[in-house]
Amino acid sequence: MQRRRLVQAMSAAGLLALAPQRAYCTPNLMVHNITGLYGVAVARIERPQTTAEVARAVQAWSGRIAVGGARYSMGGQIAIGGGLHLDMRAMKQLVWLNAAERRARVQAGMTWRDLQDLLDPLDLAVKTMQSFSNFSVGGAVSVNAHGRYIGHGPVGNTVRALQLVLADGSVLETSREQHAALFRAAIGGYGAVGVITEIELELADNTRIERLVRDVTLDDYLNHFERDVLARPDSLMHNADLLPPHFDAPVSVTWRRSDKALTEAARLVPRDGRHGLEQNLIWAMTELPAGEQLRASLVHPLLVSRPAVKWLNHEASLDVATLEPRTRRISTYVLQEFFIPKRHFIAFARGLGQALRRNKVVALNVSIRHSPADTLSCLPWAKEEVFSFVLYFKQRSHARALAEVGHWTRELIDLALAHEGRYYLPYQPHATRAQFERAYPEASELRRVKREVDPDGKFSNQLWARYLD
Repeated sequence: MQRRRLVQAMSAAGLLALAPQRAYCTPNLMVHNITGLYGVAVARIERPQTTAEVARAVQAWSGRIAVGGARYSMGGQIAIGGGLHLDMRAMKQLVWLNAAERRARVQAGMTWRDLQDLLDPLDLAVKTMQSFSNFSVGGAVSVNAHGRYIGHGPVGNTVRALQLVLADGSVLETSREQHAALFRAAIGGYGAVGVITEIELELADNTRIERLVRDVTLDDYLNHFERDVLARPDSLMHNADLLPPHFDAPVSVTWRRSDKALTEAARLVPRDGRHGLEQNLIWAMTELPAGEQLRASLVHPLLVSRPAVKWLNHEASLDVATLEPRTRRISTYVLQEFFIPKRHFIAFARGLGQALRRNKVVALNVSIRHSPADTLSCLPWAKEEVFSFVLYFKQRSHARALAEVGHWTRELIDLALAHEGRYYLPYQPHATRAQFERAYPEASELRRVKREVDPDGKFSNQLWARYLD
C-alpha cells in the first residue's frame, strides 16, 4: 500500500510521465509497448474476460484508468502512471457471426488473426484492417487504424456498433444512430471516453488476388495511382515504397482480383513461422556499410521477379514478427506517419526525403497509402482525401537518441502542417502541445463529449495527459 501511494504521488507530480521508466515498480506492474520505450509504472493491472468484469473494475477503481490491447501503440497510449491498466487481451471471444449478412461481433481483445481463423473457412475476410494481423480489434478501432485497402479509409468506416463501459461502470450500446456523438468519439479516441468491450464489424468476401509491381517516378505517381489503381474496380490493395537513400522513386505494389492459378497454396500465413531471414536482412540494411542499398539492389528485384497469386486472407494475415528485430535491448524499430492532401503530395515527399537525409535517419522505407476523407470519427486524421506516408525507422534506445528523434520528428510534423497535413497519434509523442492543437482542432469536440460522460477524467493515458487534459 505504501509503495502504491508513492507511485500515485510521483505520477501526480509528473515524475512518471512520458519518459522511459524502469525503476519505480516491480516488473509485473510495468506496462510496456512493442518498442520497449515509454514503459509506464501503474498501480494495478486487471485482466478482464467479460464486459461485466470490466464494468466492475471501472466502478471499483477511484483513480485513473487506461486500456491496452496488443500493445502496438508506441508512446504511452495504453497506460497512465499510478493508475489502473485494463489488459484486454483475455477478452478475445467471438460474440456472434452472421455469414449471410457478412457481419460479426467480437470482444475487443480479439486479434485480427483470431478473427481470420474463424472467417476463412466461410470464405469471408476482414473488410478493413492494418497490414499485419497481430493487432487487437479494439485497439485498431481506438486508433482508427487503416491499411492498404483501396477506397476504404480507416477501420471505423466498417464498424456498425460499439459496446462501451463508461466511467460510472454503466454499459452502453452505441452506433451511428444510437448515442452517435459517443460512438464517433470512441472511434479514434484512444480510450478517452470509455472502454470498448465489443465491436460489430462489416465483413468482406475472401478472393484470389494477384500482385503487380511497377517502378514509377515521383512526378508520375499520382497519375499512375489515379489511372492504374483507383480507377480499376479490380484493385483491392495498394501501397508504394520510397526507398533509401533518396526516397524519390516510388515502387508501386497493387493487388488485384485474379482468376490465375495460385502461387501460394496456404490460405493463411502460418502462426508459427520462422522469420530469421527477414530479421537478418533488416539488421543488415540498418547496420552494415551501404546496407541501405540492399532494399533497392536485392529485395526489390526479388519482389519484381516472382509472380504472386494468393488468397486475400493470406496477404491480410501477415505476421508483424517479419519486422521484429532479434533484440530491442540496444536499438528499436518504430514508426511515424503523416497524412498529406493530394495537392501537396510531391512537395511533401521531396521535403520528407531531404529531411530524412539531413538528419541521417536510419529509415528502412516510407510506405505510401491512400485514404478518402474520414467523415465519421470525432478526431479524424483524414479531414479530406489524403496520402499517408508511413516512416519505418530504427533508433537507439538511450535517452540521447530519444531526444534526437524528437527533434527531427517535430521538424517533420511542422513540414506536414505546412502542407495542410496531419500526423498520426499512436506513435512516440514528440509533438508539442501547439503542434497537436494545430493538427487536431477537433480535439475541442472530443473534450466536450468527454466532459459529458467522464466529468472527473477517470479515463486517461500518457498521450491524453499531455495533449487533452
